Amino acid sequence: MKKLIWLFALSLALVSCKNETKTIETEVEAESVAEDLAYASFGMEINDADALETDRMMEHYKGLKAGDTVNAKMRGKIVDVCSKKGCWMTLDAGNDETIMVRFKDYGFFMPLNAEGEVVVNGLAFVTETSVDELRHYAEDAGKSKEEIEAITEPKFEYRFEADGVLLQQ
Repeated sequence: MKKLIWLFALSLALVSCKNETKTIETEVEAESVAEDLAYASFGMEINDADALETDRMMEHYKGLKAGDTVNAKMRGKIVDVCSKKGCWMTLDAGNDETIMVRFKDYGFFMPLNAEGEVVVNGLAFVTETSVDELRHYAEDAGKSKEEIEAITEPKFEYRFEADGVLLQQ
């Protein structure tokens, strides 16, 4: 009977030591992954899980009509930021197209020198932008007077109203 108790105690000790080692290894792996992705957060707190790549998001945009909206989270590369306040930015959509991102209720702004990769969360939609609004955006972007005056037709645009943004550092 004493041998059986000793055998049981020894088995229990071995099993508990083995599980503790696995837990430590898992925690170390999780910490190293989190350190690889450092973001500055703006607006609502979001994460980068399940963010669509730009080409995948463009498939959703192609199916939208004016007035349609889609809740989405996407990853993209900044092309331009409003040079006056950081109240909008454009993302590269590929094929010489861009996505205009504005921020919900002007609740937050991007740094004027923001560049690189971002993750945006919010509503995706399509719209036709008036000549006056296009000229306003061109002026905010610091375009020349000739470039601003060259805008003479409204433009069909891909838009995004972000409630949260992660800027990769």
